[in-house]
Amino acid sequence: MITQQTPPEAALPGIGAHYEAGGRRLWLLREGSGTPAVVFLPGASAVGLDYLNIHRQAAELTTSVLYDRAGTGWSDPAELPRSAAAVATELRELLDASAVRGPFLLIAHSLGGAYARRLAQLFPADVAGVLYLDAFYEDNDAFMPERLHLATVRQPDPGRLALRLMRPFARRMYAAMLAGWPEPLRGRLIDAHLSAPWWQAGVRERSTMAGLADELKAGGPVPDVPSIVLSPEGTDPGLRLFMSPKTIRANAGGARRRNQALAASVSRGEYRPLPGARHSTVTTDRADAVVSALADLLAMTRLCTLTVM
Repeated sequence: MITQQTPPEAALPGIGAHYEAGGRRLWLLREGSGTPAVVFLPGASAVGLDYLNIHRQAAELTTSVLYDRAGTGWSDPAELPRSAAAVATELRELLDASAVRGPFLLIAHSLGGAYARRLAQLFPADVAGVLYLDAFYEDNDAFMPERLHLATVRQPDPGRLALRLMRPFARRMYAAMLAGWPEPLRGRLIDAHLSAPWWQAGVRERSTMAGLADELKAGGPVPDVPSIVLSPEGTDPGLRLFMSPKTIRANAGGARRRNQALAASVSRGEYRPLPGARHSTVTTDRADAVVSALADLLAMTRLCTLTVM
């Protein structure tokens, strides 16, 4: 189903620009200079500007790029869900169209991990390293009890009444998360996140995660590049609406083991637990740790480049 995901009342302030990729106009913000360029891949229900705080600090170190996938944020509508290959190929075309040259250091949050790993499979020479923020890993089910397998977990899709009842809670969450964002961007971003189209876009993107895992498993090797995996140890408040305390504990233990395995899947991988951080708000809960990991990865990838030369 194709819907217009951006409500008219939440028009984007004058920041960033649109470029054509895959026959659609995609929003992108580029700041800073240097290589490798950092590219943020948002999680489901997130958009590029949700990472503005980290992006601005990254732009002091190198070129930094935020963008919205087709069907999300301020990019053109698209039918959701989409394959990881479609999203990865679209991103590669967008970076070409906006003259952002590789190799890239990918910052992948949550579902963005699936797209980062598929991009690495399809364009291995373009990926210098990956910073995973509690990100998707295709072997997820090996570390979770059966009731939490990707094909089993039901993605909540509240109707209009339920969404209206949840909006006050969601508004408080986004207001806290985006507290340091400048106005009028902050207010418009919060309003857009509370709109039904944006909420539904997130639900649809998460609806075929088992299929994404199968696609990645059949997609060939992921290149062995420097990687850091950040693993939040806190609990998203929203999980308590859908999970029992026992299930929350099982999910947390599985996520920790999954993240450790993801870090161990490459020869220069590092696992870093993050006390005081939660999955959805890791970049604002522990911005310091995210920027520190990014700086370390930049140093590692630049050293690798010098070694090769």
